[in-house]
Amino acid sequence: MDRGVWQAVGAYTIWGLLPLYWKALHRIAALQLISHRIAWSFVLLMILLALMGQVRAFRSAAFHRKTMVLHGAAAALLGANWLVYVWAVNAGFVVETSLGYFINPLLSVVLGVMFFGERLRPAQWTSVAIAAAGVAYLTYDYGRPPWIALALAFSFALYGLVKKTASLGPIQGLGLETGLLFVPAIAVLGLAERTGGGFLTGSGWGTILALVGTGVVTTVPLLLFASSARRIPLVWIGILQYIAPTLQFFLGVFVFKEAVSVHTLIGFSAVWAALALFAGEVLARRVSPPPVTAE
Repeated sequence: MDRGVWQAVGAYTIWGLLPLYWKALHRIAALQLISHRIAWSFVLLMILLALMGQVRAFRSAAFHRKTMVLHGAAAALLGANWLVYVWAVNAGFVVETSLGYFINPLLSVVLGVMFFGERLRPAQWTSVAIAAAGVAYLTYDYGRPPWIALALAFSFALYGLVKKTASLGPIQGLGLETGLLFVPAIAVLGLAERTGGGFLTGSGWGTILALVGTGVVTTVPLLLFASSARRIPLVWIGILQYIAPTLQFFLGVFVFKEAVSVHTLIGFSAVWAALALFAGEVLARRVSPPPVTAE
């Protein structure tokens, strides 16, 4: 179990520190940066499938109507999530992105109730209500809904909902999803290069390697997560996942110096209290929470 725990910690730590990577590439427009992430992730995943001898099995499993529809929906949600996330990080909203990933697990629970008939105990409903109150307070303080956090939470929760009904495994599923987005991504990158706004030609090797690395920082934590999920109970996965938004929050406050008011801390505290109540109730009863798909 120790190996699985460390793999999960590694995955969530990488996800939590990713704002540092995207900030280093802040001069590249979000759409172009996400296109690189999609393209290089697809290339790396196809290499992995080839090394594992699963290319033929992948083709056989992927090209079915239901599979294509489900993973097409997943690809759209994943692409939207990545685009909002990278744009928000480079626009100076790291703290609000962390809020989205704090809300996401509780939203996944609600979707489980709505679509799969899962039941919540009173303490779990209370935690959902407290989190909703925290978001409502932040909305009042901002003078607008925290749309970045809500967009990230909803897109990722819906992505998890779609993936729950999909038949492909983690590598094959992500391979198909990035494959479906590959052509649009290449079109975006080709247009950028043609109009002189690209970064593959005329840039130093450092920038080019960093762009290629977007595929690495996408697939490595996913592989760590997939391996850990087979080794440790889901209850531990459910608790350890909060490493990522916690790191993002502290990066936003202490590294990127984003302003955090007392009202923001009050709203976040409500969400944190909700998560503590939910996690404590789950640990006390030894009931596994539903898994949440990683960034």
